[in-house]
Amino acid sequence: MQLTTQFVPIENVLIVRLEGELDHHSAARLKIDWQEEMRKNRTKHVVLNLQHLHFMDSSGLGVVLGRYKEIKQLGGEMVVCSISPAVKRLFEMSGLFKIVRLESDESFALLTLGVAS
Repeated sequence: MQLTTQFVPIENVLIVRLEGELDHHSAARLKIDWQEEMRKNRTKHVVLNLQHLHFMDSSGLGVVLGRYKEIKQLGGEMVVCSISPAVKRLFEMSGLFKIVRLESDESFALLTLGVAS
């Protein structure tokens, strides 16, 4: 299964929805597309919706961590929401939840960033 991405800008927040599998085959393309969307939309915060992401490997974690660092440099925040159990375990083992906040769903994540969906 390949990776499908959807980028939805709302005010200064970029919603990133990932579906399928994020592995070394799709990580490089995602990085380029995600950076372009952030630049194009003058993004300050990111909501990363992983509801339909079934698999992620370390290269996918690298892409997420890299975008987290870019957002932090802008004074923004990255919020993860609707995460599947398998991907949640990977985030927990990697320690990513120590720096990235987890919320139950996209609407609530946007609300915590001061944006109504």
